[in-house]
Amino acid sequence: MYDYKEKNNRRMASLIGRVAFATVLFLTGTMPVFAAPPGAGTLDPASAAGFVPHKALYELKLSAKSSSSKVSNITGKMVYEWQPSCDAWISNHHFDVTYDYLEMPSLRVTSNFSTYESFDGKSFNFSSQRKREGVVFEELRGNIEYDDQGSAKAVYSLPQDLSFDLPEGTLFPMAHTLDVLDKINKGKKFYQATVFDGSDDQGPVEINSFVGKTAEFVPPAEYQEYIAKELISDDALKMRLAFFPLEKAQVSSDYEMSLLFHKNGVISDMEVDYGDFSVSQKLVAIEPLSGTCDSDKKGEK
Repeated sequence: MYDYKEKNNRRMASLIGRVAFATVLFLTGTMPVFAAPPGAGTLDPASAAGFVPHKALYELKLSAKSSSSKVSNITGKMVYEWQPSCDAWISNHHFDVTYDYLEMPSLRVTSNFSTYESFDGKSFNFSSQRKREGVVFEELRGNIEYDDQGSAKAVYSLPQDLSFDLPEGTLFPMAHTLDVLDKINKGKKFYQATVFDGSDDQGPVEINSFVGKTAEFVPPAEYQEYIAKELISDDALKMRLAFFPLEKAQVSSDYEMSLLFHKNGVISDMEVDYGDFSVSQKLVAIEPLSGTCDSDKKGEK
């Protein structure tokens, strides 16, 4: 009875790592590692590119649906935190969504998803837990391992015996975002990449990115006091992303995403199109965060 619901939840949960569409460094290590002074850790390429650590709250709503869709409504929120540590980026996401269905009971699903992605692209850890009506129904945990030839594999400790060989050139989520930003700065309008973020058990995906015109984000009047204006003051770029699974060949995308991307790494508006329904995710609160590196904190004293 709940197969359809769980499929949709997995789709939504797989989006979690990509909502944070802010990351940089090739899995293969082709981006240079920045040298750092003794005791300061590795310098953060994302901060060097202008990305700002932040905590953001997004409101989720059903924005469109087809006449054949079994979904009658979707509401919820997502809390996203991103900040650098001494040698890695740390992201945390909390997703709380209620699905209403025709001729079936409503379903509340909560998801917690965290990643640790090193600046040098050589370490990536991920974990998630999903609950249905407060009961855990899925847990994922794993990391990236390398063989003697430098080939990468995503190895899950939960569930056991699950792994994916990652094609050469596969990017982690932060690395993907910074690479997209690099292409934007070079005036490119189309970009294709293979990305692994560990947000589900489906393996890496191919993401086709299309860069459009600039646009201004105007927060809804009722939320303006909760939004740090300096984080959304610059014009954003309209973008369209299409996601294709690597495990099976298909002509049409699994889902597509339209968003407003600020060059400081903030996403201010987003709509995800799953074909039979679409979900909007609008920024309703955001504040800057500081880094978590102990050496940085000592230097401030």
